[in-house]
Amino acid sequence: MSNDELICQEFARIIGGQEGFAGGKCVATINRNEIKAIILGKRFRVTSSFSFESRDNLTGRALCLGRVALLQREVENFVASILKQGITVSSVHNEWFFDDPNLIYVNIEAVDDPLVFARKVRRAFRS
Repeated sequence: MSNDELICQEFARIIGGQEGFAGGKCVATINRNEIKAIILGKRFRVTSSFSFESRDNLTGRALCLGRVALLQREVENFVASILKQGITVSSVHNEWFFDDPNLIYVNIEAVDDPLVFARKVRRAFRS
């Protein structure tokens, strides 16, 4: 197992998600099973995903990204915490017209050590 794959396992553990590693990219997915979302009358499984890729072996820093699914009432605290920790919020938007409850997606990005990024994300979820 490569060093990046080992880091990927720890990245997913810290975030609290399921990990996948392929083609040099690590993805950790969190299922939001507590959100009972419906789109067009059908159950929709709400997930948030976080990734890192292009890790520099000398500095340990990588491109770290996140696509976070939130309820509207969760957005303000999450975004405030992410920004306070130096992570860039690249977009805040909804993706669906007919979702219930209304889901808001926050995209985040940073060049950081993946495990440091993962800890910042966990802190933001707790805020």
